[in-house]
Amino acid sequence: MSEQTIPSAFSCGMARTLTVSVGSVRRRQLGSSDLQVSEISLGSWLTYGGGVERDRAEACVAKAFEIGIDFIDTANVYSRGQAEVFLGEVLADRPRDSYILATKLFWPMADGGHGLSREQVFTQLDASLRRLRTDHIDLYQCHRYDWNTPLEETMEALTEVVRQGKVRYIGFSEWPVDKIRQAQAMAGVEHFVSSQPQYSMIWRGPERDVIPASRELGISQIVWSPLAQGVLTGKYEPGEALPEGTRATSNSMGRFMERALDHTLLERVQQLRPVADELGLSMAQLALAWVLREPNVASAIIGASRPEQVEDNAAASGVELSEETLARIDEILGDSVEWEGPAS
Repeated sequence: MSEQTIPSAFSCGMARTLTVSVGSVRRRQLGSSDLQVSEISLGSWLTYGGGVERDRAEACVAKAFEIGIDFIDTANVYSRGQAEVFLGEVLADRPRDSYILATKLFWPMADGGHGLSREQVFTQLDASLRRLRTDHIDLYQCHRYDWNTPLEETMEALTEVVRQGKVRYIGFSEWPVDKIRQAQAMAGVEHFVSSQPQYSMIWRGPERDVIPASRELGISQIVWSPLAQGVLTGKYEPGEALPEGTRATSNSMGRFMERALDHTLLERVQQLRPVADELGLSMAQLALAWVLREPNVASAIIGASRPEQVEDNAAASGVELSEETLARIDEILGDSVEWEGPAS
């Protein structure tokens, strides 16, 4: 696929996305940064370093690079640090400028540290750098808002690590809008370029406040759970036993799968199958294309456990859904759509 720029970028104070086609996966500008990220990114929550066997995990990473996914998202807390260890090992032989690496801090770690205090920013960043075997993080994200630490302390600490060269840009996940605005309004500190909310066809809370605010503030979305933990792939059928080998039946990965037991939702998801079939898409591709229809989304994080899933998911890049298709999706899902606010 040849390189093609679609004009959008930042205009009239609205943060939009510059989209470029490279290989099979398009790239989008990340907020007000100079980073261009693959619009499908590879995540590691509940998978690498823990729930997925080493050989398969390595194959997923290799497949991602093969098809043009170069944006890797992790966190210090994933698999108690082992996700970062795995990525540090598997990425060690690749040129550092061949991928964009994002990680996070906030949740309690084995050393007892948690939160976003100055001490924790420095301590957890250095630990992540060691595990990831790198001298810098491209995107360092606050995994939740820390109500026990003054916002000024957090932003000043993040600014220090950027100016030390250990971090290129900063972001957050699941922050309330008033705190996002306060952080972006602070003088003399680095500002956020990304937000990482849960966002999917059936979880649309960010549309109410986080996305509109982000458009104004130079922030793009990197969305997690765009497939609703696999529910939107159609693999969980109403009235049927949960398929063996799926996330819902895994001891290590299945503890966030309550919606796989929602009979009404599962029936409605099955009604999306003809929509996908008519477009020549898999169910996963339809769900990812739905997320990517939003101009403020820079990338959708996938949590693949097999290389074939990586390849299938990546094929959603560049798919454009018509207004008629979007209306059909809304009609089918009805009140199964949830509109919860940020988790912090």
